[in-house]
Amino acid sequence: MSIAQVDSPAEPETAVSRGTPAVIRLLVLATFVVILNETIMINAIPRLMGALHITEQTAQWLSTAFMLTMAAVIPITGWFLQRVSTRSAYATAMGLFLLGTALAAVAPSFEVLLGARIVQACGTAVMMPLLMTTLMQVVPESERGRVMGNVSLAISVAPAMGPTVSGVILQFGSWRLLFAVVLPIAAIITWSGLKQLKNVGETQVSAIDWLSVVTSAVGFGGLVYGLSRFEGGDVRVAAAIVGGGLAAIAVFVVRQMSLQKRGVPLMDLRTLRHRTYTVALILMAVSFMAMLGSMILLPLYLQNVRELSPLETGLLVMPGGLAMGLLGPPVGRLFDRFGGRVLVIPGAIGIALALAGFTQVTMTMPYWQLLALHALLMVSLAATFTPVFTLGLGAVPPHLYSHGSSILSTLQQVAAAFGTALVITVMSARADALRSAGVAEALADLDGMRLAFVIGAVLSVAVVVTAVLLPARADGTAEPAGPVH
Repeated sequence: MSIAQVDSPAEPETAVSRGTPAVIRLLVLATFVVILNETIMINAIPRLMGALHITEQTAQWLSTAFMLTMAAVIPITGWFLQRVSTRSAYATAMGLFLLGTALAAVAPSFEVLLGARIVQACGTAVMMPLLMTTLMQVVPESERGRVMGNVSLAISVAPAMGPTVSGVILQFGSWRLLFAVVLPIAAIITWSGLKQLKNVGETQVSAIDWLSVVTSAVGFGGLVYGLSRFEGGDVRVAAAIVGGGLAAIAVFVVRQMSLQKRGVPLMDLRTLRHRTYTVALILMAVSFMAMLGSMILLPLYLQNVRELSPLETGLLVMPGGLAMGLLGPPVGRLFDRFGGRVLVIPGAIGIALALAGFTQVTMTMPYWQLLALHALLMVSLAATFTPVFTLGLGAVPPHLYSHGSSILSTLQQVAAAFGTALVITVMSARADALRSAGVAEALADLDGMRLAFVIGAVLSVAVVVTAVLLPARADGTAEPAGPVH
């Protein structure tokens, strides 16, 4: 495998030892806008239904297609980020995002809007792995916690701000404003980034294996789609699609093991030989399932049971999201000083306590209690995610950073889809059974939500158990735990 330089010469990996590197600041800003746009659609569904004359199920495809695209594209990013320069990857990601945003702003029909969201998702799928891979390359190990904390500030505040920002914008005009406001901001960030961004690391030129691309897209995309079909769809059809997705993933894994012998895998599974990375993956996946489940359930409870408006709902959950983001830098500094265990174990316990508290929601639970439980959940997640990401990626050797971040991001999408499908299926089944037994609709919905929160609380116990297995520090030079041929 030959090494080739693309564009301008790359900076040395240890070029920066103080402060957050400029390249990271630029990528964080771009990622913030991308993630904000992902959640800004949440409150627009009713407006879209009326404007485009579509059903709620059809409108939900704007979110489902986004997740599907992310799940299908992210596995390819490990190969892509090794093959192209930092500037080329950034230009590709932001170019696709700008194109999708511009198309969405002028979309004359639902079909065009759906296509625009898919184009946006392709750009988004590249940004997070690009940010994480570049961070691991340019930041010395002793400062990764602090810098990762700054990164988490941006990417945690964005989802919290999305629903609130969209609620405010929708007060002033149509759903098109959501894209029209984002477009010039993203354009300025793209122009600024291309003007200042320098290449980091070296590129590796290798051919792409199309069988891997197809089985990856069919497998991970099919799995996420199948899981989304559990939400009010035919369970047997959904199970069949999930089974097909898992079968394609099995073929993909076998193919990667074969390609690894020649040193040209699309997704290098040798990252899984590193025990700390694998434990971090499991902890992150289960945490995401619990977190996404609660993030879906709480707005449903506040709007359907407590009858709050989307804007009021966004304002109530915003303090927790802001707290999660603002705690990122201090959590990062604590990680650099004391290691991960002193943060991850209390964080995992806090997640379990918050989700246990949500199982007790009633028709009249005071809003300050709901706010406090949500804030506890977000703060606990802040104490968990920054150390887990840093420990996990720090445990793999530098040449596998892009593959490690690609696997991490792919699993996030699958875990999000699984967590969402699980809680919605449990909630709907319980509520339907109670309604059939003559229970009032609001009480049936409430009881269904409480049972779904119980599922999240049970998952959080697994988070606590896994947290105990993580070391205080990552050892990127350690020998792998076992063979993955």
